[in-house]
Amino acid sequence: MDRPDWGILRSMVDDLQKARQNVVESQQRMLAIRGEARSDDRLIRVVVGPRGQLVDLELDPRVFRNPDSKALAAAIMATARDAIEDCQRQARELRDELLPKDLRSMAEQLKGGPDLFSAHDADLEGRKDA
Repeated sequence: MDRPDWGILRSMVDDLQKARQNVVESQQRMLAIRGEARSDDRLIRVVVGPRGQLVDLELDPRVFRNPDSKALAAAIMATARDAIEDCQRQARELRDELLPKDLRSMAEQLKGGPDLFSAHDADLEGRKDA
């Protein structure tokens, strides 16, 4: 019976440890992503976290000059969507940086049905396949 090559085994263990360390770092980088957007009139600024959660909302006092709660709500929602799209773009860039090219292309081929990574919750509510 042949003896195992301990060098290969050590190398595999080292690779596994590096991969584990990279997973933690990758998770930390993903959780640090912040998406930011400003409304067209620059009166609203929205910052969201990696899950689309609201992190910061700034309203310039000038938004209250013409009080229209529906228009203000619509502008905040539109700006939040833009911030979420910014966050998703950053997450895709990080994913593409971390994943080997062959895995990226495989993930793109598996897309079918709703793309839950780039859809907004509000968009999915009305869909029957969501």
